[in-house]
Amino acid sequence: MSATAGPRKDPATGTWWFVVDVGVGPNGRRRQAKRRGFKTKREAQESLDRLRVGHHDSTYVAPSHQTLRGFLVDDWLPAMRIRLEPSTWESYERNLRLHVLPTIGGLTLQSLDGGRLNGLYARLLESGRKTGPGGLSPRTVRYIHTILHGALNDAVRWDRVVINAATRADPPSTRSAKPPEMRTWTRDDLAKFLDITADDRYQPAWLFLATTGARRGEALGLRWSDVDLETGQATIRQTITSVGGEVHIAPRTKTDRVRRIELDARTVAVLRAWRARQAQERLRSGGGYDDHDLVFCRRDGKPFNPKRFSREFDRRLTRFALPRIRLHDLRHTWATLALEAGIDVKVVADRLGHSSPVITWTIYQHVTPAMQSGAAEKVAGLIFGPGR
Repeated sequence: MSATAGPRKDPATGTWWFVVDVGVGPNGRRRQAKRRGFKTKREAQESLDRLRVGHHDSTYVAPSHQTLRGFLVDDWLPAMRIRLEPSTWESYERNLRLHVLPTIGGLTLQSLDGGRLNGLYARLLESGRKTGPGGLSPRTVRYIHTILHGALNDAVRWDRVVINAATRADPPSTRSAKPPEMRTWTRDDLAKFLDITADDRYQPAWLFLATTGARRGEALGLRWSDVDLETGQATIRQTITSVGGEVHIAPRTKTDRVRRIELDARTVAVLRAWRARQAQERLRSGGGYDDHDLVFCRRDGKPFNPKRFSREFDRRLTRFALPRIRLHDLRHTWATLALEAGIDVKVVADRLGHSSPVITWTIYQHVTPAMQSGAAEKVAGLIFGPGR
């Protein structure tokens, strides 16, 4: 095995590349391997050296004409169906189909390099939106990079390529890809919303979200068998998801952890009244009631579609001219009010289903200044006593 030349610099892109002989094929013709997109000559030389060692140790990957589309659609996505949650798989498939395959899907898997991925990311940031002019957010582009990185890791494990090209790419930074700014309601905003929607059929579910900090899918998946109104507790065991427009009941939570939530007296009273109303709806439906034992569901007993459920919330905000937040921000509102009220962060983390209080602190750093207000005087009072 010999290099036809050492690493060379591409004057158009400023990156380095090389071509190396990898022996003679069955037809007697010389075979070559090409690698591109290295940031420095040193990186290119190290890759060339690894390729030589790999060929010597029989770990060299023979040239293949399989395209990126062929690998992702025919091999990788089908394999991921048994490894990913349905909603996650759908998200991967949709992002690859809409944003990756139309641009670079026709490239051979082995010709993919960091430079070509960077070109894809730049195009997506500039003009990647499918529903109008403009580009995708840095957060979305970084998510696409994460999908490709995972897929190409498997391509390396499955001996399709030697190097994961995504490790040579430069996606948007973590800082630029931060989540959308959190918006929360004040105590008065939330009280006004609950008062205005008191007679709304969706109100018991919205109140449950607002007073428990549960996720949307967890609330929609809650069963009466998981609620004890006598002790005022609810156990989160399953979720409702939407995949390809179809509603699915997933027998697990987002974190695979079952957790118990304490309910306040107001929420218990609302749930009691709601259970009585739901029983009447069941009687009116007769044999047409599709009973899943769900606490919050359609009049016929079937699960709510999570996306439609969120749209109903958005419509109420427009109708009543309330401050614009997302349905998920009811969860953030509960956590913010709890921390401002002095609830221990570990208790808040357990209630939200976070694996660690550190995650809770990271998300709700904006609450810290309010919690620290008056801390100096409070501690001084303990040290010196009142009035000293």
